[in-house]
Formats: sequence, structure tokens, C-alpha cells
Amino acid sequence: MSTIAQKRSFGAAVWDYLTTVDHKKVGILYFAAGFLFFLIGGIEAMIIRIQLAVPNNDFVSAGTFNEMMTMHGTTMIFLAAMPILVGFMNAIMPLQIGARDVAFPFLNALGLWLFVFGGLLVHVSWFLGGAPDAGWTSYASLAMNSTSHGVDFYATGIQISGFGTLMGGINFLVTIINMRAPGMTYMRMPMFSWTTFITSALILFAFPPLTVALFMLTFDRLFGSNFFNVAAGGNTIIWEHFFWIFGHPEVYILILPAFGIFSEIISTFSRKRLFGYSSMVFATVLIGFLGFMVWAHHMFTVGLGNIANAIFSVATMAIAVPTGIKIFNWLLTMWGGSIKFTTPMLWAAAFVPSFVMGGVTGIMQAAAPADYQYHDTYFIVAHFHYVIVGGVVFGIFAAVHYYWPKLFGRMLNETLGKITWALFVIGFHLTFFIQHFLGLMGMPRRVFTYLDGQGLTTGNMISSIGALTMAVAVIVLLINVVITAVKGEAVANDPWGDGRSIEWAIPSPPPFYNFKQLPLVRGLDAFWLEKMEGRTAMTPAEPIGEIHMPNGSFIPFMISFGFFVASFGAIYNQEHSWGIPVLIIGLVISFGSMLVRSLKDDHGYHIPKSELIDDSEKGVKA
Repeated sequence: MSTIAQKRSFGAAVWDYLTTVDHKKVGILYFAAGFLFFLIGGIEAMIIRIQLAVPNNDFVSAGTFNEMMTMHGTTMIFLAAMPILVGFMNAIMPLQIGARDVAFPFLNALGLWLFVFGGLLVHVSWFLGGAPDAGWTSYASLAMNSTSHGVDFYATGIQISGFGTLMGGINFLVTIINMRAPGMTYMRMPMFSWTTFITSALILFAFPPLTVALFMLTFDRLFGSNFFNVAAGGNTIIWEHFFWIFGHPEVYILILPAFGIFSEIISTFSRKRLFGYSSMVFATVLIGFLGFMVWAHHMFTVGLGNIANAIFSVATMAIAVPTGIKIFNWLLTMWGGSIKFTTPMLWAAAFVPSFVMGGVTGIMQAAAPADYQYHDTYFIVAHFHYVIVGGVVFGIFAAVHYYWPKLFGRMLNETLGKITWALFVIGFHLTFFIQHFLGLMGMPRRVFTYLDGQGLTTGNMISSIGALTMAVAVIVLLINVVITAVKGEAVANDPWGDGRSIEWAIPSPPPFYNFKQLPLVRGLDAFWLEKMEGRTAMTPAEPIGEIHMPNGSFIPFMISFGFFVASFGAIYNQEHSWGIPVLIIGLVISFGSMLVRSLKDDHGYHIPKSELIDDSEKGVKA
């Protein structure tokens, strides 16, 4: 296989992506699918804000509003924010640690296609009798009484997608533990690789409780079990425990990669080593540990009792400490730095105060008596979005601008990037800052309309105008991507000129084998150290030799497709005679594909040394 890119037909390119096990292409597919779901979730958010822009509005019905609200939360959390971040972990982390691929390339592709088909399964519910309408948390008391199949699509789709995420987490853990380049000790890893490591550990421990909860909900609704049926001795509060034992670590599964991205960006564009690197590492580990000890602060109003409430209040306050350490580390990295305000750096600068505001309102809710007042008001909506949008979405947009030239070899337009930033940040604060006050004035969340004369009209109109401003910002970003794809000029290995970690030492975009020779890592900010000694590439840790690479495979797609088909059989088995046959056909496709994979003797292929040397002579430097 040639290492020089050749012009291919559209069909060949599609087949390449359907069968790829290359971590960079898998990452790009995660971006593409995640961003599509992000756009869908954004449209759902706009419909919500149009409905609430004026009192007594009838833009959508109450039932449709419930579906929109449920699908907006489900799509943005499970199918947009997390997959896009997993895409960055896939594409960047192996480059940062000096690996040629992830530990299990086949499993990596399987995780991707499970996510894609799980997301599709959730969304086809719109066309098959109604979307889920029990909220993105799908509390059992609501989910068990939902009459449409929407909740069934939610349970099976999120289950399939979650299996993919769990595979990804295991894969990243093994990759970081086993495949770091020579000299890349744990305390020399870039912060994004560290946050990927801790996030993967959180995925490993947080997703099984969600899997169990979804399994129980699926069997209650489709096969007549009684885990949550109170009349038959079940307990709906158990769902809340299972969900939030997953759900609160999920917040850190989302925010920690964003922390890693901002650490890279702030260090790069302040042209300084990250201040307090070791304290940042230990703060990340501590956040991961404490993240599993705070779940019941989502349940202060359930009636767990004063002792449970007090314990979870203290734990919730304690988790602010390592987060605060990170905030000061970022500020002190910028302090005295030679700051270059590129588009990624502007996102980082906007992130710090926005995220602090979200964190402060979180600490307010740590006091259980106060939470009784805030709970189920728009104050919670404002807090949640300041954390998730002001932290995670800002991080995604920063990473898109920062890593785009590395992954695609083209630089996004900086002027359009800054317009996107300005519109989105202004729109974000317009939308959600006012919601704190709407909540304190008594506006409940999850209501589809409100009466005139309650003092809520102006605030809701401002919030809806802000949402429209954010939508315009996303459109500008899409225009930027299209213009860059058509007219963008090729960039060098280190397009920002200030790259510090080793992914900036290889070509943009990277060759499919990443490193012709594994690099020798001699310290933190390894590429920066080489540049300080006058070199433009990493010192190799090995002579040029043949490289073993895995073959592509269509089997991950087929396994995932089989589960997608089987889900329809499970969902409709009680009302249609074709349910069980379809379920069986789907499982045969999946398990048959697994059997083919097990029996197939696939040893991959080798890139010969001569071809790598030829590339060097043609000017491809790794």
C-alpha cells in the first residue's frame, strides 16, 4: 500500500471510511456523526426557545415539546458532545504519546459503528410513532407510563451506543498504558492525553450502571419484568440511583477532555510550559475519584434523609477544590506569557470565566436546603448549560480550530473563526445568564408555556434571541469549513508555529502510520525541547524498519447493523408477529459477523523499509 495519497473515486473513498480501522479516520467519522447530531440537537433547542419566546405560545403542542426537550438533552449529551470528544481522543491522543495506532484498531471501529447505529435508532423514533418523551434522564416513573415506543428506542439506542463508548474507553486505557513512545513516562504525557486516560477510566466504571438501568427498563417495557413497577413490588427510585451513578461521572467524562484541550491551547499560545503540571495531573485524578461520590446531589429532593444529604453536600463542595486548582493553573500559565490571541486562545479565554460561573452555581446547589428551592427551576437549566456549553462546547469549538490543520492539512479562516467566537459567546451569555433569574423568579423547567403577567416574558425573549445568535455562529462555522475545504492552503507540520507536543512534529495531515520512526521523548513538551536545540523534527528512538499495520474490515459495520435490526424486533415483538423473527435475524447478522471475525486469519500487512525510505527522498518527513 502506498503511503502517498492518491486521487480516488467517491465510491472508493466511502468504502475506505466504511472499512477503516485507522484511528485518525475513525476520529474524523466520530466528528462527522457527532456534529450531525449536534446540528439536530441545536434545531431541537431552537424549537424549544421559539415555543418559550412569548407567553401562551402554541408553536408546538405540549406533547411535542416534551419530545423536543427529551431529544435535545439526549442528543446533545449522548450523541453529540461525547462522540465529538471521543473523536478528538481517537485522532490526537495516539499522536501525542507517539503510538502508530490504538491498541485494538478493530474494536475502535466497532465502537464507532455501534455509536452511529445507536444514534440512528434513537432518531428513527421521530418517524415511527413518536420520539421519547420522558426527559433525557428518562426517570422510570415517567418512562414506564409513556405510551409510544419512543422510550423503547431511547433505551435500546443508548444501550447500543453505550457499548461503543465502553469499548472506546477500554481501548484508550490499554493504548496509553502499553503504547507510549520510548521516554514517554506518565509524567511527560501532554495534559490532553492525561485527561483522555482519566476519562477512559471514568467510562469503564460509569457506563456499567447505565447499562444495567437500561437493561432493566427495556425488560420492564418490552418483556414484562417489574424492576420499576411499584404495584408489583418494584422501585422507581432505583432508576435515579443507577442513572446518576452514571450521570454525574458523565459530566466529568465530558468536561475533563475539554480541560485537557484548554491546557494544550493555553500553554501553546501563552508560549509557556503549563504552570503546575504535576498538580494539574493530580487534580485530574482527584476529580475522577470524587466524581463517583457526589451522584445523590441530584436527588436531594427525593427524601434520602439528612445524613445522606449532608454527606453528598460535603462531597459536592470538596470536588470544587481540584477544579479550582486547574483554574488557577490556567491563569498562572497565561500570567507573564507572550499570549497570541488566535481563535483557539479566544475560546480558552472565554471558557475560564464562563465555566467558573457554572461552577459557582453548582456549589450553591451543594447546600441541600437551598437546592430544595432551586430544584426543578430554570436556575438548574442555567447552571447545567454554563457547565456543559461554557465548558464542553467551548472546548469542542476550540479544539476544532486548533487541531483542524493537523488533521486535514488546511487552516480554518481566522477571521471567520473570530466571528463564530464572538457571536457564540455573546449568544451563550444572552441565552443562559438570564435563566438564573427566571429560575429564582419561580419559572419551572420542563414547562411548555407560561402565562402573561408573571414577569417572565422579557427574560424568555432575551434567552430566545441569544439562542438564535448561537445558531448564526454555528452557520458561520459551517461556512468556514466549506471555504477551507475548497480554497484552503496546505500547512506545515507545526502550523501554529508554537507546538509543544510531538503531534506537531509530523506532517499535516499525518501519514497513516503516524511515525516512520518512533520518537525519543526527553521531557515534558518534548517537541518544544527539540526546537530549543535547533531541530525541526523529533530525535528518532529506532532505525527505519518495516512497520506492521492492521487491515481494514467491514465486519464492525455489520456487527453494529445487526444489533440495529435486532432492536426493531425487540421493540415491536409484543404487537407484531414479525418481531421475534426480525430480532433473530438481527442477532444472526451480528453473531455471524463475530464468528467470521473469530475464524478469519488476518495478520495485517507490513510497510516495507524501502517504501519508507522512498518517502523520505520524496520529502515526506516524519
